[in-house]
Amino acid sequence: MTDTATRAGQPAAPGQPPPSAPPDGVGDGRWFIAMFLGAAALVALLFFGFIAVALAISDPATPAAATTVDVTLSEFAVEGALTAPAGDVNLNITNIGSATHNLVVRDLALTSGDISSGGNASLALGRLAAGTYQVFCSIPGHEASGMVADLVVTAGGAADAGHGANPASGAGATAGHDGNTAEEYAKMDADMMASIAAFPAETQGKGNAILAPTEVEADGTKVFDLTASIIDWEVEPGKIVKAWAYNNQVPGPQILLDRGDEVKVRVVNNLPMGTDIHWHGLRTPNDQDGVAPITQDPIPPNGGTFEYHFTAEDDAIAMYHAHMHGETEVTNGLFGTVRIGDNPLPRGQTISGVTIPADLKLAQDFPMVLNDAGVIGLSLNGKSFPATEPIVANQGDWISLSYYNEGLQIHPMHLHQFPQLVYAKDGIPLDHPYWTDTLSVAPGERYTVLFKTDEPGTWVWHCHILNHVERAAGMFGMVTAVVVKETPGFDRSTRVTPSNFEWTPMDATSDKAAAAVGQTGTKPGA
Repeated sequence: MTDTATRAGQPAAPGQPPPSAPPDGVGDGRWFIAMFLGAAALVALLFFGFIAVALAISDPATPAAATTVDVTLSEFAVEGALTAPAGDVNLNITNIGSATHNLVVRDLALTSGDISSGGNASLALGRLAAGTYQVFCSIPGHEASGMVADLVVTAGGAADAGHGANPASGAGATAGHDGNTAEEYAKMDADMMASIAAFPAETQGKGNAILAPTEVEADGTKVFDLTASIIDWEVEPGKIVKAWAYNNQVPGPQILLDRGDEVKVRVVNNLPMGTDIHWHGLRTPNDQDGVAPITQDPIPPNGGTFEYHFTAEDDAIAMYHAHMHGETEVTNGLFGTVRIGDNPLPRGQTISGVTIPADLKLAQDFPMVLNDAGVIGLSLNGKSFPATEPIVANQGDWISLSYYNEGLQIHPMHLHQFPQLVYAKDGIPLDHPYWTDTLSVAPGERYTVLFKTDEPGTWVWHCHILNHVERAAGMFGMVTAVVVKETPGFDRSTRVTPSNFEWTPMDATSDKAAAAVGQTGTKPGA
């Protein structure tokens, strides 16, 4: 077959005549047509590509990139640029505090789960419409202490300027505590000073009033009346909460009994839900134990009544509280204390070198009820600092106190300066009392301690979980103070100085040791 389409400039095959040249202008026309068709194809490609992109952008089924909002948790705050445009929203949560926290989106019932100190978690909220969504920490007491905030979802395609939710790349992360300005640190200092200067602050309402019998029946039965209701309670200056209370106070009134007393307690339930009263730490008949619906029917709401009957058989340091719906009723204030018999003081005993006087007389003897949850929150005897009540004493006083933990967490209670002698646990005298400066009290426990106020001054007394007593806005929560007034002529050799070390002649001749204990050649605490 003969190729008649040889390329320009290529010689003809041997024996073949050279191709005849095309007519003038024909070659130029072909190139023009080719260029025109190529340009038309390129324009068409660009046009249809533009249409495709426009359709993809306008198609509501095409998901936009999710917005990531950085959130920090600390004691006690939920912080960050909590604003995002409508659409898919993710939370990047970092716990910069010292305690475990979590984050819950209330209206969506979504939770991050607990996040330990220094930990991080992500929480996908899905596609959100414009609106305000409340977020909070659900650890008991943390929301009431300030860990609540609003996530604002805006209409349109972008968050408000200056409140930017961060893109998924994580740019613009929220600064931690080290990112505070000098002015912010100065304000924190000022707030701390102001909160302490406010102590002790006057507030409405006081708990732990001693409940006298309403009547004594002919057979000697002591009759007490308790009414459960929801009241306005000022837990700290200006903070009014809806407390659940016995006889209009938190804690409820103290019930003091003698061993052998026949007791009747008449209860009126003015709450909106059923209740009962459990006598925690007391011996009672089973049907008087107060555990509805196991040992009794619930006391009906809105005026229902019930009577408890029991004999005060044994000495006890106990408490009473709701058992049914306890997670709501107790944490919000339905608790009180009971004592049967005498305080089991360790008179005449020697513990770690300190001899308790055989003729010991107490200057004060009172309960300290701990709470950390519900509307009452972190508190001592129903109040948060600076509304907690100081203990005012004279130098040389002996004071007894019983801790009652009605909260949901363990609290290590630390008394500055004065060693605490732990001599009863849950009202049972210890065979081996011991001295401590910090005593951990778990939920439901009672510890009874003794101390001597042998140094004048104002001495702080607080839970040693530090975020239970301090926040950026100042001191709050589970802290009070012992205020000791100087007693002229006080014998410093009688100070309480527990020691497990043998007092040697070398110690007796040490001027430094003698100066430290205020005596010469005498064993501390003698």
